[in-house]
Amino acid sequence: MRMRSYLIGFAFLSPALVVLIAFFLTPVVLTAIFAFTNMSTSTGISGGAYVITGNLLTHLKDEGVPPKIADALSKTSFSVDPETLARAKAAGTDPQFLAEIEKQFSGRTFDDARSFERELKGLRHRPRAIRDLKLAAGQFELSILNARFATAAEARNAIDTFLPSVPAETVDQIVQASYTGWRWTTANFGQLFANPDTWRIVLNTIFYVATTLSFTVFIGLFLAITTFYLPTSVATAFSMLWLLPRLTPIVLYAVMWKWFTWDGGFVYTAAKALGLPAFNYMKGSVPTAWTVVILINGFIGAAFSMILFSGALKAIPVQQLWASEVDGASRWQQIRYIILPHLRWPILFVTSYQTLSLLSSYEQIWLTTNGGPGRTTMVWALEAFNTALNNYTGNLQYGLGAAMALVLVIVGVTLSIVYLRLFRFDELLSRPKIEF
Repeated sequence: MRMRSYLIGFAFLSPALVVLIAFFLTPVVLTAIFAFTNMSTSTGISGGAYVITGNLLTHLKDEGVPPKIADALSKTSFSVDPETLARAKAAGTDPQFLAEIEKQFSGRTFDDARSFERELKGLRHRPRAIRDLKLAAGQFELSILNARFATAAEARNAIDTFLPSVPAETVDQIVQASYTGWRWTTANFGQLFANPDTWRIVLNTIFYVATTLSFTVFIGLFLAITTFYLPTSVATAFSMLWLLPRLTPIVLYAVMWKWFTWDGGFVYTAAKALGLPAFNYMKGSVPTAWTVVILINGFIGAAFSMILFSGALKAIPVQQLWASEVDGASRWQQIRYIILPHLRWPILFVTSYQTLSLLSSYEQIWLTTNGGPGRTTMVWALEAFNTALNNYTGNLQYGLGAAMALVLVIVGVTLSIVYLRLFRFDELLSRPKIEF
């Protein structure tokens, strides 16, 4: 009987479990997996090939590969052998011209295109057009540069054939570095901690989350308590006005703030009329840029907090407020000893939720300051977004962006645990000592 009850309960919970796994746990798991790869636009998300490029050879010199070997890999030669002759035949080279080449130069190698073409010009059946002669000569070109190899073995064999005297360990180093696909790695986290900009972004994020969270909680609490003591009709109208930032579409909300703070906007015009400094307050200075960023997100969060706190205030037993008034308690005493203790749970929820929301939010900053002026308002979530999905260089670094997102997940979970202990979560779940 008990087993049947468990099965029925699990059946009722299964849709919620599917949603939880599909939309919450799966993205986190995939983020953690991608964080330990070097996936990017250049590597792709599937397997890659082995390609030796000029940039790779420059990098290999910095990594200790002898310059003589790197320079030799970049050179091009021309060889007349059965393989290149077959390649020229398949390309449609004139058979008589090809027979002359085989007869005159079979087994010979030329160091550059000019010397090989000079020899070809002496043949009787050569093409008369210079362009056709160069195309024919190109079929005999031997170069490892920019050639694609499907496997490491093919790349290793090509290097051994091209430069047979290169040590095996150097060949392995070149082959490993030439792989264009993604690899498992922990280098993303090392890169984050080694980058000097990282710590500046961390400080920006701490400042942004701390100040905006304080604004959200305290202003939302102040608005909820204020409207609680106002007449119902006035409180309703006042609450509706404060809900506008939450209800307004984010793009329209950002455009309104731009109109409000940019050159020629309301603040600019008012400041100019009053003889105060008039400039673009959204991007013109660091203090004003931070003020705008905090207010934009703070008003949205304050509207959300006010809704929750107002609902919690209406759940307070009215008998306690009546009793306090009979005892001569002032409004401040009611707030301190009755209202705030009853709001511990809503305050915990708002603080935790808003912290996680602010840590992962970047839309408002992206649409307004975009991290400027310079990178002074750049926060962690916006940097992760730019790294993984909006990189101006064109090489989107999925692995590095996922590593940054994983750091946010870890920080968010840690802060949630701290909040649960700080607000004494176990006491909030205990049975009430007084029932009404």
